[in-house]
Amino acid sequence: MNAKPSLRHGDSPDSTALPVNLGQSPLCKVFYSDSGSTSVEIALKIAFQYWQNKGYKSKTRFLTFKNAYHGDTIGSVSLGGMDLFHEIYRPLLFQTIQVNSPYCYHCHLGMEYPACKIACLKEVEDTLKKQHKEVAALVIEPLVQGAAGMLVQPEGFLTGLRKLCNKYKVLMIADEVATGFGRTGKLFACEHEGVTPDILCVAKGITGGYLPLAATLTTEEIYNAFLAEYKEFKTFFHGHTYTGNPLACAAAIANLELFEKEETLKRLMPKISLIEKELKKFQELSHIGDIRQKGLMIGIEMVKDKKTKAPYPVEKRMGHKVILEARRRGAILRPLGNVVVLMPHLSIKETDLNRLLKITYESIRTATE
Repeated sequence: MNAKPSLRHGDSPDSTALPVNLGQSPLCKVFYSDSGSTSVEIALKIAFQYWQNKGYKSKTRFLTFKNAYHGDTIGSVSLGGMDLFHEIYRPLLFQTIQVNSPYCYHCHLGMEYPACKIACLKEVEDTLKKQHKEVAALVIEPLVQGAAGMLVQPEGFLTGLRKLCNKYKVLMIADEVATGFGRTGKLFACEHEGVTPDILCVAKGITGGYLPLAATLTTEEIYNAFLAEYKEFKTFFHGHTYTGNPLACAAAIANLELFEKEETLKRLMPKISLIEKELKKFQELSHIGDIRQKGLMIGIEMVKDKKTKAPYPVEKRMGHKVILEARRRGAILRPLGNVVVLMPHLSIKETDLNRLLKITYESIRTATE
């Protein structure tokens, strides 16, 4: 971690350059790497070793969520909850304690929000109550599980998790690789509920996608657990060849400066409102079951039967049919099973956004009706 600034090159953005409330956040220590997966791997090792250094030898496991996606390396895959991506690698992975994630459209409890009062939080608490002494950290994609089909968590879920982590002395790792840097309408998704994790993972948007760079941020308190006499071997023995790569860091600094100079977040608001307005039209389509949106993260779930919520059979490849229709109309979309995903870039013009939404609508209509 950022222990010896004298060994860092001049282009490494420090923690205040990473705009987590511009230095007001307790996340003041940074470890650089080169991808979202590595940022999560680093977070895992920091959380694990933190408790070992503090003398809590039993806290070795991680609380994770069904439908989660945290990357493609072994540690990050171990945290994942998507059998389609991860099942084949099961013999290679370490075991986690997995709980259900909110999927309000297909609630596993058969309840509806907000009448449910976020009952899925009780499942998390029941698990922590029994096993908190062995849990090092809870790992969450805050607000939106992206690869799962843009599953948006109900308001209050993230706040509830933070309270439970505090109550049961479990670290909270927020994986904002996908949600960070304006993607949800705020700089970081955690800000929507005023939550500060103990460890924050960022990548992707940090350089605007131009060069590979990632960062794992944590607190002074966690950092201090790694400080000791050399003979105690509490050092965080971890490093990457391209940690803090000067060229990638220069791109990140330029990107963050533009972010502030061009008031990117402020300029997103009309686009987000436009999306909200246009998405309402999609509900008219016969096979649209659920529409999920947080900022510029959108998931449009198609169903075979709107009344029963029955999904299209896998062999129908309905998502694939939609993207082929979109391609004929001039847009490249991505399906996640029966979910059509939209993640337009932050600088998209409103005219292009309108065209993208129109193409998506027509493509779904043609493929499903």
